[in-house]
Amino acid sequence: MPFTLSAEKTAAARALVAALPAGARVCLTTHVNPDGDGLGSEAGLAHLLQAAGWAVSVANPNQTPARFRFLFDALPGVDRSAEAVKEIRKADAVVVLDISELGRLGMLGEAVRERGVPVHCVDHHTGGGELPAGRRYVDPTAAATGELVWELAQANGWPLTREAARALYVAILTDTGGFRFSNTHPRTLRIAAELLDTGIDPERIYLDVYANAPEGRVRLLAEALDTLVVEPEVGLAWLTVPPGALDRHGVSADDLDGVIEHARSIAGVRLALLFREIAGGRIKVSLRSVGEVDVASFARRFGGGGHARAAGASFAGTLGEVQATLLAEVRTWLGARTGSVDPAA
Repeated sequence: MPFTLSAEKTAAARALVAALPAGARVCLTTHVNPDGDGLGSEAGLAHLLQAAGWAVSVANPNQTPARFRFLFDALPGVDRSAEAVKEIRKADAVVVLDISELGRLGMLGEAVRERGVPVHCVDHHTGGGELPAGRRYVDPTAAATGELVWELAQANGWPLTREAARALYVAILTDTGGFRFSNTHPRTLRIAAELLDTGIDPERIYLDVYANAPEGRVRLLAEALDTLVVEPEVGLAWLTVPPGALDRHGVSADDLDGVIEHARSIAGVRLALLFREIAGGRIKVSLRSVGEVDVASFARRFGGGGHARAAGASFAGTLGEVQATLLAEVRTWLGARTGSVDPAA
C-alpha cells in the first residue's frame, strides 16, 4: 500500500515551507564531510524549492566529494560550497539538513549564528544539539533525511521531477547501505518505489555512487584492513586509518565510506569501530553495531550521536591515547564477562 503522511506530519511539513518567505534566498547546508544522505537531500530539496519559486544555494563546510558531484549537474551554480560563508551571509533563511546541531557545521556554525535569520531543520537523527530559532521537521524513525524531503514534497503538493527523485534515491540508498541495514523499513521501500516510478535508473545510480572509485580508495581500504584487530570474546573489532593515509593515496574522508563495514561483517562481532585523525588534534571514532547494541547511546556519553546501529564522536588526544581509553570503555560497556549490554547505558 502507498505510504501516506499523518495529519501531524503534514501540518509540520507545511509549516516549515510556509516559514520560507516567498521568493526568498534560501541557503541549504549539511554536516562536515557531507555524505550521500546530506548531499542527496540538499540536491533534492534544491530542485523542489527552485521549481516552487525560491532562489536556492547550497553552502557546505566541505567541497562535494567527486562521486556525488553528479547530483548537482542539473543545478548549475547552486553548489556554492567554495564560498560557503559568503553565501550564508546573503541568505534570507537557512535550512540545515541531516543534522540538528550547530557544532556539526564546523567553521560554518558561527556564520549561521551571526546571520540572524531563521534556521530551519530537516533531520532523522536522535539526540539533540542546538540551532538558532526556526521550524523543525525531525523524525528519528526515518531511514534517511531524503525520506523527509520526500515527505515535504508530498505534504506541499510539489511534483517530483526525475532529477529530484534521483537525488532523494541516492540519499536513501546510501544511508541504508543499499537497503541492507536495519533502518530499512517498509516505509523506506515504499518511498523508494515512488522515486523509481519517476523513471530514474537504479543501476546508473549504483555505478555513479559505488562503482566509480579512484585507485587510491581501494589502496586506502587495503591499508586500513591491515590494522584490523578482533576480540571475539567481547564481540569487538576495530580498524585504524594510518596517519597521513588520505594524503598518501590522494583521497578524501568520503573514501572511507564502507570501510568499517568490513569489521562489522565478521561473525560474532557486535560492535565495530574506526579510528582516524582529524583536524585540531582530535580523533574521530565511527561506531557500527549488530543486533541490539545501541551505539548512539554510547556515543552520546562523549558528546557524539547518530543512530542505534551507526554513530560517531570525536575526542581530544593522540590516536594511542584515545584508543586506549575508548576501547577500555567499550569492553566494559559490552560486558566482557557477561556478554550483555547494560540496558541503562
